Amino acid sequence: MRSAKLDQVCAAAVDLARAAITDVDAAEVGAHLDVVAEGERLVTHYFACEMPGYRGWRWAVTVTRVSRSKHVTVCETVLLPGPDALQAPGWVPWQDRLQPGDLGVGDLLLTPADDDRLVPGYTLSEDPAVDEVAWELGLGRPRVMSKEGREETAQRWYDGDHGPDAAISTAAPSAARCVSCGFYLPLAGALRQAFGVCGNMFAPDDGRAVSSDHGCGAHSEALAENAPAEELPTVYDDGEVESVDD
Repeated sequence: MRSAKLDQVCAAAVDLARAAITDVDAAEVGAHLDVVAEGERLVTHYFACEMPGYRGWRWAVTVTRVSRSKHVTVCETVLLPGPDALQAPGWVPWQDRLQPGDLGVGDLLLTPADDDRLVPGYTLSEDPAVDEVAWELGLGRPRVMSKEGREETAQRWYDGDHGPDAAISTAAPSAARCVSCGFYLPLAGALRQAFGVCGNMFAPDDGRAVSSDHGCGAHSEALAENAPAEELPTVYDDGEVESVDD
């Protein structure tokens, strides 16, 4: 695609373009930076912006003229960021900004109606613990966790501080796994095979969901073995021995 030819009459209208910026103090309009052809007899003049807080921004004034006329008119003026402009961070929706632990006392977290982690409670959730008693309990909760929601939760737990790769787990004896611990309380439903809750008040994971292959030094079977008694050598006191002649 051919670039537009720079119209010399419009390009020469620098003073007209500068004067068109009337909403600010003249001192806030800096040096003329560039002129760019936007189309036939249509160009944009760029001026440095000297307003405090707008480092790298530029005033842009677009001018034009009709064919065979030397009279240049202003189309529009606008303040635009340059390539090195100081700008505010891009807007991020609140649901994308929210992080675990952000919810405080008294806060309300609105769950979207189309949240993929949830499905209506009257549909099959593909969780045996829910589906087997669905008819007995009726509709129950308006929504239950979907298969995608459970898988996402399981992966997050497994990769977190209560999975097999946690520092406390890798430092524990290889046999000290939660699945064989007496304090391990398996979850119900589809997560039962991989997760449970720690019930050892002395364990750092007490009251938290842990993976079955997680581990720590508070395992119920990590019993202290009784050390064998040390056998002391027999000591004789020669001073108390009476010599007897045969």
